Amino acid sequence: MVARLNSMGLRARLVVEGYLIGQHKSPYHGFSVEFADHRAYNPGDDIRHVDWKLYGKTDRYYIKRFEEETNLRSFILMDTSKSMSFSSNSISKLDYSGFLAAALSYLMVRQRDGVGLVLFDEAIQSLIPPKSTQSQLNVILGKLEHAKPGKQTQLGMVLHEMADRISKRGLVIVISDLFDNFDSVISGLKHFRHNKQEVIVFHILDRQEEEFQFQTRSKFRDLETGETITTEPWQIRSAYKELIKDVQHKYRKECRNRKIDYVPLFTDQSLDLALNEYLSKRQKLG
Repeated sequence: MVARLNSMGLRARLVVEGYLIGQHKSPYHGFSVEFADHRAYNPGDDIRHVDWKLYGKTDRYYIKRFEEETNLRSFILMDTSKSMSFSSNSISKLDYSGFLAAALSYLMVRQRDGVGLVLFDEAIQSLIPPKSTQSQLNVILGKLEHAKPGKQTQLGMVLHEMADRISKRGLVIVISDLFDNFDSVISGLKHFRHNKQEVIVFHILDRQEEEFQFQTRSKFRDLETGETITTEPWQIRSAYKELIKDVQHKYRKECRNRKIDYVPLFTDQSLDLALNEYLSKRQKLG
């Protein structure tokens, strides 16, 4: 459904509010976008915080007890390199990543957490420092709305640069297909952990990139280098799928060893999966 909506802000709101409604008795109580719970009214309390709907049901006065300002600072680092433009269905990896970044930003601002955005390919193309205001959310959504595929990926280098630039401890969320040198990427992620940052990596893939279900002789072109190869898919399918599984296994293992959350996501999956992972991490951080 999200692929058919026009406004990035509307997508983000529908995804997040639909997710929150679907939680019912959520295990993530305490991340309410309005209040944590209630307490009895005491003389001198601000009547603006009285829950009048609850009064109508109970004939007693209760105060909405709001969550304290947490001031968690988060940076969302989103890959906009050429390889992110790939799509075998109605939504590209770049569009899916944009929807994810928008939903996370919307949720963070509603929770009064600070969120910033970094768009990158072979270098940082846009950097918005974290804030927790509605105007900040509007700026981020505008950037995501107009994000376009860029040049080649230099994820490892960008991670190191951002690890040096982020001075305050917080949460770093990386959204990428991770099509870069494995050792370079892991080195960059380790740099964040060395600086005591918490890290979530959302590994974005198109389903076809894992299953490789091409049936006829095809020409494959690297979207970043332009290099091509023409072959019968069945000749390389087994080796290709094994390679992809090996890469995912290596990322999962190295991230686990470094206490980094590694989350593989396909562009045909619900964003609820990613929001679950984020809120689980957020709860652990307190």
